[in-house]
Amino acid sequence: MDKLLGKSALVIGGSFAGLLTARILSDYFEQVTIVERDPVHDVPESRKGQGQTRHLHGLLAQGLNILAGYFPDLMEGLLRGGNPLLDMAQSMRWYCYGGYRARFEFGISGISMSRPFLEWHMRQRVLALPNVSMQDGYAVEKLLISENGKQVTGLHIVRQGEDTDAENLNADLVIDASGRGSRTPKWLEESGYTKPEESTVTCGAGYATRVYERDVSLPGSFDWVFITPQAPKEYIAGAALPVEHGKWIVSLGGWHGHHAPADEEGFLSFARRLPAPDVYNIISTSRPLTDIATYKFPASLRRHYEKLVYFPDKYLVLGDAVCSFNPLYGQGMTSAAMQAAALDQLLKAQHSLQGLHTAYFRKIASIVDIPWQTAVCEDFRFPETKGTKAPGTDFINAYMNQVHRATHRDPAVGAAFLKVVNMIEPPASLLSPSILWRVLRSMVRGRTI
Repeated sequence: MDKLLGKSALVIGGSFAGLLTARILSDYFEQVTIVERDPVHDVPESRKGQGQTRHLHGLLAQGLNILAGYFPDLMEGLLRGGNPLLDMAQSMRWYCYGGYRARFEFGISGISMSRPFLEWHMRQRVLALPNVSMQDGYAVEKLLISENGKQVTGLHIVRQGEDTDAENLNADLVIDASGRGSRTPKWLEESGYTKPEESTVTCGAGYATRVYERDVSLPGSFDWVFITPQAPKEYIAGAALPVEHGKWIVSLGGWHGHHAPADEEGFLSFARRLPAPDVYNIISTSRPLTDIATYKFPASLRRHYEKLVYFPDKYLVLGDAVCSFNPLYGQGMTSAAMQAAALDQLLKAQHSLQGLHTAYFRKIASIVDIPWQTAVCEDFRFPETKGTKAPGTDFINAYMNQVHRATHRDPAVGAAFLKVVNMIEPPASLLSPSILWRVLRSMVRGRTI
């Protein structure tokens, strides 16, 4: 520990964002404690409070790079699950806008895994640190506030399902990484502060997921498969990712009520309706290993903590507790990782925790802006979407229609697009002169075919 900023820190939430946050705080505090509402076991698991973890997740290249920096042996552990590290574009089977994106050598590799498998590996490494522990099965009842009301001093917690006395945990820094259901707005009001302004954009997303056996000897068994709609005339999508231990995880869903059913016949019928047969071919020839699980996500939600004038010292909010995006775009974990890395940069520069929240919320607002605008811009392709629509959204979507089509035949456009999708480059990079020219050339060629 090169720099000590305090004796103790508390992290609310033991999922992806909380685990990475605890890893970062371990470099700056003598003791870090994760407070997790659900009981936690030393196995890959989807807990009661993690309604979405049974479904398909994507860890984008930017997120994977960040994790590798904090957990140098994580990749080795993930690879032991049986999936190799593959070039993302060469292992891609992505149908959109009337065709498949061209495969090419991208030079950036990825690995797919289930979220419980990823979190289990992260949790093992975090809890192996000598100054990190977890109190699982505890709910946070309220924040502890200093007598002058200006800073958070800890948490008031209670054991779940037991008739025991509540207890207080004191800390020099508390971070809420509890997810979309964060109670921070309520706790702020109870402590005399104002809750943050919220932005919501409806998407009416919903999907159903099932895990299947995967024959790794078959061609294409390590491809990641996406079938995405040509909005607004199409509303449904499907995806199949090869995950650990020879399994496919398959999710079928859509926007604004176009959801896949949870019965076997309906699930297969929904897959058959997709504009390309790849996902249907997988599930119709593979043995199911689980029941069909469903999940609904009515709207993307952003809490604007950066706009608050008054906020208690020594308290921060991170990950989905700040902003939860339409999960059909797979941005959540990578956004949380980028926020955690930004926190690390700020802590490196701090000599004190006093006033940290001002710089922190300003910094993560700039991080969240890009995936937020990307997600809601896509959702505004559908006329049913409600919320604040940024100027120029329709123009951007019209241009992106042509970008999608150009990726069918132009690897340079495909590479630029995948860098944006993986949050390596900003969306504005797709408007660079070289890419714009290629997109326009593709439009002309497409009309002459």
